[in-house]
Amino acid sequence: MKKLALLMIASATLAGCVAVPYDNGRPPPPPRPYADRDRDGVPNRGDRDRDGDGVPNRYDSRPNNPNRN
Repeated sequence: MKKLALLMIASATLAGCVAVPYDNGRPPPPPRPYADRDRDGVPNRGDRDRDGDGVPNRYDSRPNNPNRN
């Protein structure tokens, strides 16, 4: 009976020592300078049309806003 009680106490004590994984399975987001606003696979840093509105950045008065040219 003492062995059973000791086993129960030991198992209750160890039950709180469970490692919890914090990984949710998704990769971390890319760093901000390499973000891809229009999701075309080219980072904004090297994208000639960052917002994906069809107007190249050098001719676009608002290169980060897809609703305005």
